[in-house]
Amino acid sequence: MPVPDFQSLMLPALKAFAGDGEPPLSEVRERIAAAAGLSAEDVRERLPSVRPSVFVNRVSWAVIYMERAGLLERVRRGVYRLMEEGERLLSRAPPHIDMNLLGEYPDFAEWKQQANASLPGRAATPKPNEEISDTPEEALDRAAQQLSSALEADVLHRVRDAAPAFLERVVVDLLIAMGYGGGDAAMGRVKGRSGDGGIDGTIREDALGLDEVYVQAKKYAAGNAGGEGDLRNFAGAIDAAGTTKGVFVTTSGFTRAAKDYVERSPKRIVRIDGEELARLMVLHGIGVRTRLPRCEVKRIDEDYFDQEMP
Repeated sequence: MPVPDFQSLMLPALKAFAGDGEPPLSEVRERIAAAAGLSAEDVRERLPSVRPSVFVNRVSWAVIYMERAGLLERVRRGVYRLMEEGERLLSRAPPHIDMNLLGEYPDFAEWKQQANASLPGRAATPKPNEEISDTPEEALDRAAQQLSSALEADVLHRVRDAAPAFLERVVVDLLIAMGYGGGDAAMGRVKGRSGDGGIDGTIREDALGLDEVYVQAKKYAAGNAGGEGDLRNFAGAIDAAGTTKGVFVTTSGFTRAAKDYVERSPKRIVRIDGEELARLMVLHGIGVRTRLPRCEVKRIDEDYFDQEMP
């Protein structure tokens, strides 16, 4: 089942701190996962750019926000305890705890006001929080994915609009950027021309040129998928060239028959469709450049603040 958002985890988290003792966060997370009916696989779910699991990230922010409201108090690294304010809230048996409820606590409201006031161009008064479901890291990850998806779509559009010869150059450049030929551009060659035998380019797989990967690039409009005949002809071309490895790239997709043929073929043929081509081009910096510097996200160094002074 999907991991609940961080606001939905606030009440289970607060309840997990109730009782005697000062349970470590690791134990609290186990209690929350059990109460929410989360499996071990659910707890391990990750986002691409968020280091801890989604579950750990969301529990951490639920705890941080409730600490800001005075419901919890940090005892030491990874250990919190329930405060009197938290006990009073639990005694009221609230149906849920969210950012709006925390906003009723002066300490949280003051902290939130200061945080918003420090953002240039942003209003100091927070907007209603009912629709907030992402932690800050998740919001960054989601925004990065949206930008990446839009960029990949634009890249694919540009490649489809370019001449076929340009696609052949793109594929060779991409494979070099991915490390084929030791990353040396001299190891790649575009062959596409009349009488090329169905081979558009070659990449020497290693620095000594002991083996080659043959490339076929087909520029199709969206919806015109590469068929079994295309892959069969390519397999014949690399066989005639005396090799066994090939990369077939199209700006569209592949039919089911084409995919089945590649799976049955004794040749080692890798299929790359338009979406995967665009994704790889963005990932390896082909046809794109960095517009903004990398966003560096910092967090508290617990070791620094937990060290004992002489």
